[in-house]
Amino acid sequence: MRRVGAHRVYSVVVFIVLASLDNVAISLVPPLYSPISRALGVGEGALGVVTAVSYLVTAVAAVVWAYVGDHTDRKPVLVIGTLIWAAGTAGTVFTGGYWAFFAAQVLAAVGLGAVGSVGFSVVSDLISPRRRGLVMSLWGLSQGVGTLAGVLVASQLGGTDWRTPFSVLAGLGVLASIAYFTTADIRRGQSEPDLAAVFAAGEEYEHRISRADLPRIAARRTNVWLVLQGLTAQVTFGSLVWLPRLFQAKAEAQGYDEQTAIQIGGLLATLFQLGGALSIVGGLVGDRWQRRDPGGRAKVAAIGILAGVPLYVLLFFAPLTLPPPAAEHDALSLVLGSMFTEPGLLAAFLCALLALALTSANSPNWFALIADVNPPEHRGTVYSLGNLVNGVGRAAGNGLVGAVFAALARGFPPPVNLAIGLAAFQAFFIPTGIMYWLASRTAPADIEAVHRLLRTRAAAPLAR
Repeated sequence: MRRVGAHRVYSVVVFIVLASLDNVAISLVPPLYSPISRALGVGEGALGVVTAVSYLVTAVAAVVWAYVGDHTDRKPVLVIGTLIWAAGTAGTVFTGGYWAFFAAQVLAAVGLGAVGSVGFSVVSDLISPRRRGLVMSLWGLSQGVGTLAGVLVASQLGGTDWRTPFSVLAGLGVLASIAYFTTADIRRGQSEPDLAAVFAAGEEYEHRISRADLPRIAARRTNVWLVLQGLTAQVTFGSLVWLPRLFQAKAEAQGYDEQTAIQIGGLLATLFQLGGALSIVGGLVGDRWQRRDPGGRAKVAAIGILAGVPLYVLLFFAPLTLPPPAAEHDALSLVLGSMFTEPGLLAAFLCALLALALTSANSPNWFALIADVNPPEHRGTVYSLGNLVNGVGRAAGNGLVGAVFAALARGFPPPVNLAIGLAAFQAFFIPTGIMYWLASRTAPADIEAVHRLLRTRAAAPLAR
């Protein structure tokens, strides 16, 4: 029994770690916009289009992958998807023109859709409802860490050759596909207390999704709010992929060359997003509040999203004072050293830490709520539908903010245009908070309906 438990813990760790790789892949391109655009002979805005289309393709592909995963064996789906995105990432290394680069990134995006949607369904079957917020915070944190790792790997390995980070990630993708074979076989619904008697009797939860279930999914009002909130939230989050570019521009404005400025921008963006690690606190608070109030998770997400807005705005306009450029400075020691000698930089770091801590409460509670208000055979599909809307919002945010920057540049030179543009996109967080509040009103009834459904299904095979 102890070995079984250890294998389950190992499996959770594997799925959480590997889920971070898809965010590494997504985050590689933005920090390298300037060298890639120069190598391919296109403007940075054209690369913003690639990133936006990749987000959208990943989201659309995830719906298909998730439906297949909810209908059949999930492990082969994960392996195939991982190999596809590894192939696309490897293909990126050998591209010599814009359209070849575009095609390779789209191929990688198709495979990336499988990792999050199917992986989410598996992880939700590994954890009990009482601990969903905590474990889902680790799931979400892994994706945030993946984003930071992507920025860091791109900025540090890609400063001299932008192709190097893609080569490294392609190799990791192949290793990830092998690691899936070492995980436990997860039975659908095995963590649900309402189904415990079914598994104790040696039976299986046999229900699988079908097309007839789609109207039932849409009829759950909480699903509607959980899916729609991503449209506005991800417009803002999508714009934040330009954060390294903002810090790069601030460094260049102080006289640093492009290569050093890219490294500085990547390091600062990584450090400033460490507040995302505090999503664990948001998950724990959501778990505790949910035990007293079935709408608790949604309330935690609403409060966090709205409270983070003014802090982000302060961050964008905070002065980024660095020592004068010198030959003996390397980017890492420069950034870490300045954190303790420049009060403005330290204040900006603390502001970012708190802003990320608040808005990151959104992620684990969103994940947990999807599992709470849906039966096991619907979770991957609902998650992927949410990610589809997220992808539309993220693509819009990433694409539109580039146009906004260009328009603002006519009256405000960099980095001021970048700061104004990013601050304006914070307005999209406001309807996100409102929709979470509405979800807190509908969640209790939807959660109870799922419990009744599972208890009814559990009683049927045991009565035979």
